[in-house]
Amino acid sequence: MNASDRTPADLLRSALAADPARPLVTFYDDATGERVELSVATFANWVAKTANLLQGDLAAEPGERVALLLPAHWQTAVWLLACSSVGVVADVGGDPAAADHVVAGPGGFEAGLACRGERIALSLAPLGRRFPTPPEGYADYAVEVPSQGDRFAPFAPVDADEPALVVGGERFTGAELVARARADAERRGLADGSRLLSELAYDTWDGLSAGLYAPLAAGGSVVLCRNAGELSGEELAKRVESERVTATAR
Repeated sequence: MNASDRTPADLLRSALAADPARPLVTFYDDATGERVELSVATFANWVAKTANLLQGDLAAEPGERVALLLPAHWQTAVWLLACSSVGVVADVGGDPAAADHVVAGPGGFEAGLACRGERIALSLAPLGRRFPTPPEGYADYAVEVPSQGDRFAPFAPVDADEPALVVGGERFTGAELVARARADAERRGLADGSRLLSELAYDTWDGLSAGLYAPLAAGGSVVLCRNAGELSGEELAKRVESERVTATAR
């Protein structure tokens, strides 16, 4: 990654320029058997579409707060980078009543109704399936995002020194987030091409760092495992081998 990168969106742009075809996020849900692998290019395309939805349809502006009521999931990772691209604050597990917009998955829909702004619902079903009927008060992400543009340009430049992330009581500017992610990558021994398998939830900085930001900052990739407790030790060992994992976070 480039030393001049100061926001997560900068890190993604650098990854895209370096090697768009390499894997960036490989997601497993061991309760459903789902496996999804996204290259840097595919992930960046999802981020661009989601950022266009956020900036355009939701009219989100830099400095506004988006409550993300979502688990560790590849679509959550997309939303985190989309928020960074627009310059809004990603408030992971934040209070919907204090947020300007809310993005929720199963288990978060009722709480999310406290938000008076725009509300987006994610089914988190395999293949990103639509809801048969969206939850009341929400727009269906799977319906809204496909028609969005494949390229994104913010209406205003994103200030790396403005708030970017809130999680587990910790607050980060974009620049602080990138610096912390780089430090975590070094501490975990991550380098260009590293593959970090993470079983951690996205409700703490450690979980977000291992499950997205540190591998991205290092030029590596993440194998993000949800419900990995469903696996036996032998099954997990086989995954580590088949996915060419070089580091783990459990």
